[in-house]
Amino acid sequence: MPLIISPGYASLAGLRERNEDFVGMVTPAEPELSSKGLIAAVADGVSGNDGGREAAEYAVRGLLADYYATPDTWPVTQSLDRVLKAMNGWVQQQGTTRPELSGMATTLTALVLRGCFYHFSHVGDTRLYLLRNGVLQRLTTDHVWDRPEMQHVLTRAIGLDTRLAIDHGMGELKQGDVFLLASDGVWAALTEYELTRQLSELALGASDANRTAQSVVQAALDAGSSDNASALALKVEALPDASLRDAVSGSRQLPLPPRLKPGQSIDGYRVEALVHASQTTVLYRVVDPKSGKPLVLKTLQPERDGDMQERSAFAHEEWLARRAVARFFPQVVTPEQRNYLYYLCTWHDGHTLQQHLDAGRHFTVPEAVAEGTRLVRALGALHRRSIIHRDIKPANVHLGDDGELRVLDLGVAQSGLEAGDGNPAPQAGTPSFLAPEQYGNAVPSRQTDVYAAGVTLYLMLTRHYPYGEIEPFQRPRFGDPAPPSRYRPDLPLWLENVLLKAVARDPADRFETAEEFLLALERGASRPLQPPAPTPLARRDPALLWRAVAAVSIVLNLLLLYLVAAR
Repeated sequence: MPLIISPGYASLAGLRERNEDFVGMVTPAEPELSSKGLIAAVADGVSGNDGGREAAEYAVRGLLADYYATPDTWPVTQSLDRVLKAMNGWVQQQGTTRPELSGMATTLTALVLRGCFYHFSHVGDTRLYLLRNGVLQRLTTDHVWDRPEMQHVLTRAIGLDTRLAIDHGMGELKQGDVFLLASDGVWAALTEYELTRQLSELALGASDANRTAQSVVQAALDAGSSDNASALALKVEALPDASLRDAVSGSRQLPLPPRLKPGQSIDGYRVEALVHASQTTVLYRVVDPKSGKPLVLKTLQPERDGDMQERSAFAHEEWLARRAVARFFPQVVTPEQRNYLYYLCTWHDGHTLQQHLDAGRHFTVPEAVAEGTRLVRALGALHRRSIIHRDIKPANVHLGDDGELRVLDLGVAQSGLEAGDGNPAPQAGTPSFLAPEQYGNAVPSRQTDVYAAGVTLYLMLTRHYPYGEIEPFQRPRFGDPAPPSRYRPDLPLWLENVLLKAVARDPADRFETAEEFLLALERGASRPLQPPAPTPLARRDPALLWRAVAAVSIVLNLLLLYLVAAR
């Protein structure tokens, strides 16, 4: 579903002879709606002559046109900043070269709605309001002198100075949000209580956006406003699925939380314990203040605050986690407000498979088959969502006390949902679980996840790796995998054949999909797989084969030389 907005506007001169306000909005079609978003702006000309109106109109028209000409790779804030500063230079030049426009300047507030985020840029004393859940919030700050007798004297405006300082901000959109962009002729005459009442009618569906904007402007004039009065109202009717680009953009704006201790709170969530900490990330168990239920809060280490690559990777992880909606994964929980970079997901009592192995738990064959079936089902659910996990291993497989198996940690996962996303590094993951072709820089695929799941099940049953443990930075050589029955004599032949196929050295000999792996586990002894044939030396180790051929050739040549010399 695309972003759907209901807009409306009104602008009246009031008691003035000329309306120096100007409002405008662009609602593009796809693909611009997804790549650049919807933009709306209101400006209030400063000069009392023709220059004020011209500055306001030029600033709004120029912004609406030039914003869509900026590169799609630029963040929204960068695009708005560049365009508005160019507008400032033009207005400055016109005011100095054309006497009739001397002193022309304008205030301006612009709003961009893209994906699941809003962005705004602001200079002057026009305002932007947000009504959410019946609560009105002013998002902008007036740029005027902070003295009673100078409250209407601007300190910033487009065209006022050669150097323009612009306020930028952003936040997450919620369905039902109502935005109001207003000139000072509106907000100076109406209380926030009255604005809340008017906008609430739009939020509740009692009025449409056009009637709301007209009603706000007329109410300001009825309240005694003698200035031009302009209002632009927008209601968020529907939100699209959050794009990776918007998630990454949002991650750059939020600060990282400090290191937290049990008993401290963050955005209302009370920290109970530190669950895990790595060089990059940290996990806390927190309590939801409303439900009292435990949740997992994941964030980056505080010293990673300036690492844009880590921030982008973290945003990518959250974006993927929100799409893994199934019982096989912890579910992401959206906080009511988020002032720091983190994400929340459901907490489940239990232990990881690695913790069970470290504690010495012995898995029977039926138990291993049951857990292996759940693991492969989870992989299939990921792959149907075009997500490659890339780090399947016992530490990322959680066996819940509720009997469910859940796959954890999408930190190095890749997705085909958007072109160019994810980390292209082929060897991200844990060495002993990387498929042999990945050591030749092959692209990660569904089969590399299948291989890692096979190694996990093999390790669960035998406490050994099919090709031996591989240390980081080691360049391993792969022969034929060791039969698991060597370490586990009670293993049935059908299960051994399934495991050997799952961890086959050559992808062509491996299960193509998680569904094929699952079918083999479910059929079991009723339709067993054929045992794998030994890999010929030419495929297993071509270099060794040719060295052997060369050695035999040398021996034969030496023998021939000896026979010739003996004659």
